[in-house]
Amino acid sequence: MATQAQSEIIPEGSPSILIPPDSSHVARPQSSPKPKKKLIRRTDRDYSQVTRRGFQAAFLLLNIWIGGIFYFWVRQFEPGGRPTSFERPAGVEGWLPIAGLMNLRYFVLSHHVPTMHPAGMFLLITFLAVSFLFRKAFCSWLCPVGTLSEYLWRAGQKLFRRNFYLPRWLDLGLRSLKYLLLGFFVWAVTSMAVDELASFMNSPYGIIADVKMLNFFRHIGETGAIVLGVLVVASLFIQNFWCRFLCPYGALLGIVSLASPTRIRRNPESCIDCAKCAKACPSALPVDKLVTIKSAECTGCLECVAICPAKDTLSLALPSKFDVTIVGEDGQGHPSLHAFKVPVWAMATAIAVLFFGVVGFAKSAGYWDSHVPRALYQQLVPHADEAQHLMPGEGD
Repeated sequence: MATQAQSEIIPEGSPSILIPPDSSHVARPQSSPKPKKKLIRRTDRDYSQVTRRGFQAAFLLLNIWIGGIFYFWVRQFEPGGRPTSFERPAGVEGWLPIAGLMNLRYFVLSHHVPTMHPAGMFLLITFLAVSFLFRKAFCSWLCPVGTLSEYLWRAGQKLFRRNFYLPRWLDLGLRSLKYLLLGFFVWAVTSMAVDELASFMNSPYGIIADVKMLNFFRHIGETGAIVLGVLVVASLFIQNFWCRFLCPYGALLGIVSLASPTRIRRNPESCIDCAKCAKACPSALPVDKLVTIKSAECTGCLECVAICPAKDTLSLALPSKFDVTIVGEDGQGHPSLHAFKVPVWAMATAIAVLFFGVVGFAKSAGYWDSHVPRALYQQLVPHADEAQHLMPGEGD
């Protein structure tokens, strides 16, 4: 029987006039709902976040220990300070990324290990290597600022039951700031010749750059305190505010990570499209929509891998060009999407080996410490705030 949606019924004896159907009742073809995939639940226990937080805690404690020793070492040279048996901890140079970048350029151009703040260069090389192998993992596994930033937004999540996301246009604009800052520092460093780099690093300012950094936080002014307070508050509401928008160090590591052979990879066949991975990603990446995550914003935190409920769906793995074909029982070849996935233990071991290996090499080869006479420190440290940096060409 014809329905009204198909035609109007014409009374018998009436003129044979075709009456168009009422458009409000026209049956439109509806797209069939996407079939729900069957979940094959993971049976393995995920240790990625326990391992990562262990690294975060260990590195944070290491930095606190280094900072404490460095404070007492500096304090002994200041009025009222007491002599101490502590030696200057060279690891504090990890907080001098610009000095590390300058020394790395000096090393590349001169083929000589710099004598001033060499530890900063070796630490920079270590973190660049980590980023090349495992994305921007330094930021989420080792960086003390990244660790504090993460715990701030997690605290904000508990306080306000959510974090907040900026509009896409504003997010992209703010994210470009860290690359602009990086560009400025790279320009400043690359504009200096080898002799200028050496003059800068061996100037009074270069020698006690670490002391000036410490004094910035010890004697922080009103403006600095306000800026720091704004960053802390913003980090409560927006995930990784400093790291995401302003950190030039993270920008450099992110660019290096683009060449990384390992990436977060998603298997569309077993993915059930629950989008839990995208919600868990602190960098707000659409993990559930992509097959491979190539973004420079990926920190290798493995939050998405940890929360994925589907077996063999998300992993840190080598790119598809390294995939192999597995011959099944039917004699046919089947692509193995995760034949080269990187286990968490392997990632953790490699990061530890890289860190301790490079540091151990630098120490055993005599390249780790800055060899500055104690008398020079006694002269410069009490007047650290008065030291002014040289501009390119001023050291000639």
